[in-house]
Amino acid sequence: MKFDYLKEEVGSRIADRVYDIARKFSLALDVGCGRGYIAQHLNKETVGKFFQVDIAENALKNTLEMEIPTVSVLADEEFLPFRENTFDLVVSSLSLHWVNDLPRALEQIHYVLKPDGVFIGAMFGGDTLYELRCSLQLAETEREGGFSPHVSPFTAVNDLGHLLGRAGFNTLTVDTDEIQVNYPGMFELMEDLQGMGESNCAWNRKALLHRDTMLAAAAVYREMYGNEDGSVPATYQIYYMIGWKYHDSQAQPAERGSATVSFGELGKINNLMSQEKKSQ
Repeated sequence: MKFDYLKEEVGSRIADRVYDIARKFSLALDVGCGRGYIAQHLNKETVGKFFQVDIAENALKNTLEMEIPTVSVLADEEFLPFRENTFDLVVSSLSLHWVNDLPRALEQIHYVLKPDGVFIGAMFGGDTLYELRCSLQLAETEREGGFSPHVSPFTAVNDLGHLLGRAGFNTLTVDTDEIQVNYPGMFELMEDLQGMGESNCAWNRKALLHRDTMLAAAAVYREMYGNEDGSVPATYQIYYMIGWKYHDSQAQPAERGSATVSFGELGKINNLMSQEKKSQ
């Protein structure tokens, strides 16, 4: 579909991270699957059976074609209808920023994972659409004497690590990436955001902006961030996270005080290596 380009790209990157883990997942779950942006990139050699959960019935009715056997379930991400220790793999792509209670959603994901199961997810980062936010704030402040949020709030990367740890995940990995997309102008960007279903979800947002404020914001956007060809960039910051459910077979940290080499001695390695090269 016309507006699926970002979700399909991030879905493929989630699938790449699944392939990086050298095992087959007999039972997998996609939380907030949309039209199946992750499943279309997976194969049956990696995933045996795939459950897709979304709160939007229309998305489940229009899922993309995929190779692996799939079951679609209409359910809320915060109240997953599955038993404890059910899935070997849980994935989620660009949907968790919509849940009302993110800590609970992460706890639900941890609950349905089997021990030594892995969660791989992606969320919009805090710097997403900073160009649009800044332009709207400057224009609204200048024209209307103040501003209200017009872009949904996003999670900070350090908060995400704490939330995963609090939900019970260990061996955490959180990394960031940026995807920049060029648009003819600010209004085309806003049309695409609406087509993606990524309109502002803040309950206390201002109902509308005046026409002259919008035109001023578009001019600010082009002046501050515009490309030489007349287009404007929009930056999507993506947080990728990986967390494992505890199992006795997983690597454990060594006991405190069991090290045989101090960090102070590590500084001598370069000197020893340079002396060895000189002697050769």
